[in-house]
Amino acid sequence: MSTPGAEAEEPERYEVTLCWRDGRETSLLVARDETVVDAAERVGLSLPYGCLYGACGTCTGKLLDGTLEHRAEPRALKERHREAGYVLLCLAVPRSVCRVEVGATVQADLVPNPWK
Repeated sequence: MSTPGAEAEEPERYEVTLCWRDGRETSLLVARDETVVDAAERVGLSLPYGCLYGACGTCTGKLLDGTLEHRAEPRALKERHREAGYVLLCLAVPRSVCRVEVGATVQADLVPNPWK
C-alpha cells in the first residue's frame, strides 16, 4: 500500500537493449548509477570506447527508445547530435527501459571518414 502523495520509487535497474546494425540485439540490466559501457563490460559484451570521460566519442550510440542521461557533460557531442538522439555510452545512465543502436559505425554517422 502506498502513502497518498508519496512519489513512486524508481527502479534500481533498467533493461537496456543494445542493437547492432547487422541485426543483432542483446538486452542487459543496467543499474541507475551504472553507465551502459560499464554494464556491458560487467556481462562480457564488447562495446567500442576510448577515454571513458566523454571527450573522444568512440562510444557514441543512438537512442532509439527510452531515456538515458549523461552523468557529465558529453563534450564529444555537439548540441545538434544530442538533439538527434546520439549519446555517449561511457557517460549514459538509464532512466527508463531503453533501446540503443551501438557499434563503431554509429560514431561514423557524426564524423565521416575524409579518406574514403
